[in-house]
Amino acid sequence: MSAAVRLRSLLGLSGGSVRGDALGAATAWALIVPECVAYAQIAGVPPQNAFFAAPVALVAYVLVGRSRFLIIGATSAAAVLSGATVADISTDPKQAVGLSAALAVIAGGVLLAAGLARLGFVTNFLAEPALNGFLFGMALTIVVRQLAKIVGTSSGDGQFFSRLWTVLGRLPDWSLASLAVGGTALVALLALERFLPRIPASLVVLVVALAVSAAAGLQDHGVEVVDTIPSAVPVPHLPGIPAADWWRLAGGACGVALVVFAEAFSIASRFAREHGDDVDANREMAAVGTANICVGFFRGFTVSGSASRSAAAVAAGARSRLTSLIAAVLILFTGAFLTPLFTDLPEPVLGAIVIVAVRGFLSTDQLRRYARADRASLWVALTALFGVLLFDLLPGLLLAVALSLVLFIAAASTTHVAVLGRIPGSGLYGETSRHRDAATAPGVLVARPDGALFFGNCDRIRKDVLALAAAAEPAPRTVILELSATYHLGVPVLDVLDELRDALERRRCALHLAELRATARAEFARHPLSARLGPTAVHATVEDAMAAAPDPRQRQE
Repeated sequence: MSAAVRLRSLLGLSGGSVRGDALGAATAWALIVPECVAYAQIAGVPPQNAFFAAPVALVAYVLVGRSRFLIIGATSAAAVLSGATVADISTDPKQAVGLSAALAVIAGGVLLAAGLARLGFVTNFLAEPALNGFLFGMALTIVVRQLAKIVGTSSGDGQFFSRLWTVLGRLPDWSLASLAVGGTALVALLALERFLPRIPASLVVLVVALAVSAAAGLQDHGVEVVDTIPSAVPVPHLPGIPAADWWRLAGGACGVALVVFAEAFSIASRFAREHGDDVDANREMAAVGTANICVGFFRGFTVSGSASRSAAAVAAGARSRLTSLIAAVLILFTGAFLTPLFTDLPEPVLGAIVIVAVRGFLSTDQLRRYARADRASLWVALTALFGVLLFDLLPGLLLAVALSLVLFIAAASTTHVAVLGRIPGSGLYGETSRHRDAATAPGVLVARPDGALFFGNCDRIRKDVLALAAAAEPAPRTVILELSATYHLGVPVLDVLDELRDALERRRCALHLAELRATARAEFARHPLSARLGPTAVHATVEDAMAAAPDPRQRQE
């Protein structure tokens, strides 16, 4: 394979896509530049550190990732989680850069190791209602912090309600000039997005705000500005924090890693489905992890996949990973030569840009949908939401993850046990509650758990099978357990099946197993239950098990 072919494969290039990729990169750049400054402030680091991180993240993802459409970089979720995690360790701004970089390295290392271990499936256990509630609460937390910038005051410390009370309690200290600037920026951003959606609203408002601020001297009227941003050319740099702080960051980094990957992979998989592509969760996990490790060693902070930038780039014509490379070059140029232009950028304008960027998380559509169709999901979403508002982001995130696991275990542990009967004319066995003509054999109960057996549900299934046997008329002399849905039989499950055998034996009823999968059969062969049942009680099909059951006339004697 030639170098040109390998390069085209790496970048995911298709015929005639370069022009569209260039337009997509310019569009992404127009969004990244103002958001770099805004998200750096959310993360608690100087703006130049966002310019260090942005091109490094883009290039690192291109080298490892495989999504043609995902734009990696600072996001509101990643920035606020980074800021919250670092603030738990230290509130000293001088330590924020090193701690933020170390957090990115640890979170990236967790993701890279998990990707190599093929643990991409873990995102399936983060329930959508819990994630929606968490993101809603996160957006509200961001809004109240940025609202403080718009009114020219501080939101203080603590959780959402504490910050909101602080901002409202300082009403006499609000700056009318800041409120006017921030309010105007908010209206302009929303109006541009509504009536001129193809124009990069954030960049337009940023440029206008810079011009007005410099011309009118807004700083002299009490409006805070960004002030000087040094030139930002990425240079490798170790985080340089004490070893104890690495350990203190580790717990929070695991939660950050989970949300960062869930955010990035959900975006990548959505665009993949829309364009007929396929993305591998393990490969993407390793790619996002690599991007974060690289960012951490260039004094950046945690990055993820950006829904807004990815969507805008695709709409402009981006069709390959070349988009990310071109955008990286544009950002490098901006960081090296154009950062002095941001000196007069008003802080209220940055606050407005961030509020508009996260407003998509504040949609109540999903909550209303849960309220109409699934009250349990509504309570899960609301619990995660108020967990964030009452206990702050990381505790809220852990609560959302815990709720997701509880939902999974609860659903798996309530596996239904169906009674099967032969469907006339087909030779197949179906659930008697669904097939009224399915015929059961006298003295034989065929039971099928409609899900895999595991330690969390096997005892309940044992009780359900015994209850079905007790309710059957006439009393069964043979119980056939169909286990086609179970691929693994661990020791706890086999122990419970042995208890089921004992209980049935006391009722003068024999246990037979049917349709054991290969792995489950091998595990069964190593357990004492195998010898107790004997080879004549294990069958390839339900039909074989029925043939082995004693004749009904013999049972009636």
